[in-house]
Amino acid sequence: MTEPDLSSLLEKAREAQEKLQTVQRDLASRTVEGSAGGGMVTAIVSGALRVIEIRIESALFESGDREMLQDLTAAAVNAALTNAQRMIQEEMQRASSGLGLPGFGGEGG
Repeated sequence: MTEPDLSSLLEKAREAQEKLQTVQRDLASRTVEGSAGGGMVTAIVSGALRVIEIRIESALFESGDREMLQDLTAAAVNAALTNAQRMIQEEMQRASSGLGLPGFGGEGG
């Protein structure tokens, strides 16, 4: 078995880094939603795991149930973050496949 050419390996690593940075920028511009209470509360987060927006149906304010509103908001945010993390994982796996680097899911690994 021959040793890999170090300069070739370094070039592949640089290309992989650039590709993953591009994917991260793309993900940061994308959004996903999570909701709770049958859609009464919806949270929108970015692929950078930042909360962008929270929507609350007016009926929740009218009910006056502060604790339920807090619980539903937390649940919606957590659902949105879970969806964002899933999106990130899928995109990173897709981007890293075929890079040709050991440990990155490519033909070299």
